[in-house]
Amino acid sequence: MPSTKPTIEINKNILEMEYAVRGPIPQRAAKLKSEGKKIISCNIGNPQALGQAPMTYYRQVLSLVEDPSKIARERELKNIFEASPFSKLQDEDFISEDILALSESILAKTEKGVGAYTESKGYLFVREAVADFINRRDGFSSGSGLAANPENIFLTDGASDGAKRILNLLIAKKTDGIMIPIPQYPLYSASVKMYGGVQVNYYPNEDQDWALGREELENSHAEAVAEGVNVKAIVVINPGNPTGAILDAASIHEVLSFAKKHGLAIIADEVYQENLYGGEFVSFAKALGDEKSVPIFSLHSISKGFYGECGHRGGYLEVRNPPQIAGTELNFVDLLLKQASVSLCANTVGQIITYLMVSPPEARNTEHNNFIAEKEKILGELYEKATMIREAFKEMEGVEVFGKTGAMYLFPRLNKLPAGTDDFDYCMALLEETGLSTVNGSGFGQKEGTYHLRIAFLPSKDLLTEVLPEWIAFHNKYVNN
Repeated sequence: MPSTKPTIEINKNILEMEYAVRGPIPQRAAKLKSEGKKIISCNIGNPQALGQAPMTYYRQVLSLVEDPSKIARERELKNIFEASPFSKLQDEDFISEDILALSESILAKTEKGVGAYTESKGYLFVREAVADFINRRDGFSSGSGLAANPENIFLTDGASDGAKRILNLLIAKKTDGIMIPIPQYPLYSASVKMYGGVQVNYYPNEDQDWALGREELENSHAEAVAEGVNVKAIVVINPGNPTGAILDAASIHEVLSFAKKHGLAIIADEVYQENLYGGEFVSFAKALGDEKSVPIFSLHSISKGFYGECGHRGGYLEVRNPPQIAGTELNFVDLLLKQASVSLCANTVGQIITYLMVSPPEARNTEHNNFIAEKEKILGELYEKATMIREAFKEMEGVEVFGKTGAMYLFPRLNKLPAGTDDFDYCMALLEETGLSTVNGSGFGQKEGTYHLRIAFLPSKDLLTEVLPEWIAFHNKYVNN
């Protein structure tokens, strides 16, 4: 009998959209886990899911801002125990007065606490703090023409929210194209598909540590234009995802020159700017300088970095040189505000933790020392784990990895696979054999004829010590079948 279930037509772009980091391999991993198999989830940059401790500074402030009654109670308890001759508690057992005072200050600035809506752009005091952070980072004096403008900053539910807002506005016709680095974080390919635009691929040079060359950019652009595509923007992810590579200043200036020549906006995904492990980060805002003809949309997030607060969904979007909207008196910031107003505001706890991200403790006190110690420990351990995995690659036949270590990923090239197989087959077999959940390179895009995988170097060193020998043994057996 024919089905009696109702049917409905939907946006086919959503139906065709793909997102590999939560695709078939992670779905199979979830099934195996439900059956009792031990799974090591390296398919996504989700540090706290793999045991990374949250920053004490962030969580103490959040707990007080969410429940202000704890501020007075904390002070009262401390006074009671300090007056008691029987107490064995120390000052460090209590939340410090600096944290209590900071939390009171934040609450005063919110005016109504974090349970109320904010401005559509987000709290002004947070946007001002973001502007100060950008100015400190890039060496812009507050009175200069280069200083960040809080009115051109939007607080968002993570960087992904900001990226989607921009792409939604830019893609006006089905012939509008967005240049995307291949390999790329599939947020971009999925969003371009969802909004009905054209994905225009460009390929950083893997063998030259993923550097960007002008010839490749020009060829990619010219091919798209020849096919009737109206290229409107170029996405750059620095440090890279999935490659982890850190772009040098020459590559960044090449992109700026290219964008100026062709009238393109730049979407600068800079969420891993503190995951450098000795490398150097140059922001697009700094490289842009006083150039006024290139619009730049810069993204940052509290999900990544050393903080790893993925679940709190906080971030910001900064706009420089907002273009005018054709046929109107409005510019791009006006439209972003209109767009943001539909959602009322980003979540307030995400806004507060974004404030904490851009306003670390600076005074040379216990809070500052503890913060720096926790930060250095997290970043140090991440680099050690990346190094462990890189060393393991040397024992895997036909495996190469390029670029300096950045972000929280490695993207090794698999130069040898059995005939008739690809990197999806490899990653699925690796999961079944070892419980290690990675993402196949084809999920991010790659040059035709090459194969890769992405692994997030987030599991504990003990866990890596256990699983890496299993991976080496699996690999060398698999590729020689």
